[in-house]
Amino acid sequence: MVRVENVDASLRFYRDALGLQEVRRSESSAGRFTLIYLAAPGDEDAQVELTYNWPDADGKAETYTGGRNFGHLAYAVDDIYAACQKLMDHGVTINRPPRDGRMAFVRSPDGISIELLQAGAALAPAEPWASMPNTGSW
Repeated sequence: MVRVENVDASLRFYRDALGLQEVRRSESSAGRFTLIYLAAPGDEDAQVELTYNWPDADGKAETYTGGRNFGHLAYAVDDIYAACQKLMDHGVTINRPPRDGRMAFVRSPDGISIELLQAGAALAPAEPWASMPNTGSW
């Protein structure tokens, strides 16, 4: 489960840029929260739950810090270079580029570290990735 501060920004990242699919959603008026379950296409057994806690009666929303305090999420992708390019096209910073053709890291709008792993063998090193420096922390 990942707590999110902005549902729209989180869905633009997890769904639109990262490519996960919304599996189901539930809202609790009594509990004042929304749960959104996402999964990689074809793999609904491994879901991530986005939890959005609604603002209080005064309109004050919760804020969260320490996005890595639980570790990170990791997803295998068919083409790590294409996945990173898609993320960049959506305005996502590639914090640790896939210089080795095997692994990259990005962060969600809430600072959650996401690892991308090339499915199967690593791809041959290729530009611009091979010479791209790290950006920020991952």
